[in-house]
Amino acid sequence: MTRMIVDCDPGLDDAIALILAHEHADILGVTTVTGNAPLTSTTANALMITSLIGADTPVHSGASRPLVGEPKHALTVHGQSGLGSLEPFVHDRVVTSRDAVGFLLEAAADVWIVAIGPLTNVALAIDRDPTWARRVAGISIMGGSTSVGNVTPVAEFNIYADPEAARKVFSSGAKITMSGLNLTHQLRTSAMHIENLRAAKSSRADFAMQALEFLHERMAVVNDQHGAILHDACAVLAVTHPHLIETKLRTVDVEVGGRLTRGMTVVDQRVTKTDVQANVNVAYRIDTVRAMDLVMQALGADQDH
Repeated sequence: MTRMIVDCDPGLDDAIALILAHEHADILGVTTVTGNAPLTSTTANALMITSLIGADTPVHSGASRPLVGEPKHALTVHGQSGLGSLEPFVHDRVVTSRDAVGFLLEAAADVWIVAIGPLTNVALAIDRDPTWARRVAGISIMGGSTSVGNVTPVAEFNIYADPEAARKVFSSGAKITMSGLNLTHQLRTSAMHIENLRAAKSSRADFAMQALEFLHERMAVVNDQHGAILHDACAVLAVTHPHLIETKLRTVDVEVGGRLTRGMTVVDQRVTKTDVQANVNVAYRIDTVRAMDLVMQALGADQDH
C-alpha cells in the first residue's frame, strides 16, 4: 500500500477523505492545521475520526495561523466545530506531538504528503529544510482552480487561507498534483448517497450520513447548489488510484499581492511543445462513477448506479 501522511483541517469533507485514505493507504500520521476551523478544533476532529474508524494513527498538531495575516475559517460551511452538527463522543485518542513540521520532515522518500487544508505546515517544513520537498514521493494538494474560486471569484479557500505558503510549496521543486475546484466539483453526492449510508447502519456510515446531510443543507443555503462536493477525497484518490484522474503538466503560480486576485492559482494553460517551467500535474477529469464507488465502500455503504 502507498505510504502517506495526511495534512488536514477537518472539516466535513476532510473527515470523509481521512476515512478513505485509511482504507486504501498506509497512513503514517495525520498532521493538523488551522483552516476550516481553528487548530484546536481541527486537531480534536482528527483524533475523533481516527477513533471512529479504530485507527491508532498518530496525530501531530501544527500551525495555528498562516504565514502572513490572521487565520481564516470556513465555519459557514463546516459549522462552529468544523464537523457540522455532529456530536463529539468520548474516546482515548490524544495528540502524539505538537510539532507537525518535525514529523513531516521525518518522511521517507517513498511517502506521499496529501495536503487537504491550507499549506502552512508544508511550507514551514520547506522553510526548515528546502531539500525536503524534493525528497518525498510527492505532494497531492486539494486546492486552487483552473477557473473560478469559491471564496473570491478566482481564489479557492485552501490557497486563499495562506497564499504565501501555497506559493512556497508550488515553487519548491516537489512532484505536485493539484486537485482544484475545476476537478473536485465533478465528485458530488446526492440524496441517494445519504440514503445508502442510512441503510448501512454502522457507526462509520452514520457519521458520514450526518456529515453529508449537514453539507447538503449548508450548500443549498450558501451556494444554492444541490449535493455536497467531496473536494478532499480527490487528492487522496490522485495518489491511491491515479488512473481515475486525468492530469496535465502545467506551470502554476500563486498570486499573493493582487487586490482582487490574492490567493488565485495562475495556471498557464497555453498549449506548447515544451514547457521547462511546468511544475504541477493539474487534474482535469475524474472517473466519477468509480471514484464514488470507492468513497461509498470506504464509508461502509455500496453505491446504487
